[in-house]
Amino acid sequence: MLKIYGKASSINVRKVLWTCAELNLNYTREDYGTGFAPTTTPEFLSMNPNGMVPVIRDEELVLWESNTICRYLVHRHKRFDLLPIDAEQKARVEQWMDWQATELNNSWRYAFMSLARQHVDYQDEQKTNAGVALWNSQMSILNQQLARTGAFVTGQAFTLADVVLGLSVNRWVMTPMAHADLPFVMGYYERLSQRPAFMVHGRNGLV
Repeated sequence: MLKIYGKASSINVRKVLWTCAELNLNYTREDYGTGFAPTTTPEFLSMNPNGMVPVIRDEELVLWESNTICRYLVHRHKRFDLLPIDAEQKARVEQWMDWQATELNNSWRYAFMSLARQHVDYQDEQKTNAGVALWNSQMSILNQQLARTGAFVTGQAFTLADVVLGLSVNRWVMTPMAHADLPFVMGYYERLSQRPAFMVHGRNGLV
């Protein structure tokens, strides 16, 4: 059986849990990360040398990096509606997944740690305000894309890109800050909320 290592409150673990729910996969999970089993032990580092969650074990395969895990699970279970096999369509989904992991993730780091986590090392007001502005700017890119598609990130159909971006949208909505007026993002948030798996693993009170 598929085994997932990582605490269920982690945004990156929740990507994997939501993907598993969309695939109707059975799995077991062990809590690793802050407040739970450490990710710095030799045993854990032998699975992921970065010392981060999530990690999965699927038979003999051990895999880390949340977006890669999600791609693997969808491909392994032949859910080509979530990640198309056609090269062009697949690239469009993966483009937005990669954007989430690089541009969007990097934009929120300071503001999120300051405002949501209230970390003592992230309390420079000028840097926080700049972080909020950058985060809103990146989210406006998503807003423009959703204005074009009218539904989900790559078009009318829900894909794996919506899993990773849906969790990012939830984090943006729930962080106490001045939010840009992004009506297409908010409409998207409500469409995602019609999916039971998003309500369990995304819009579930966790930021």
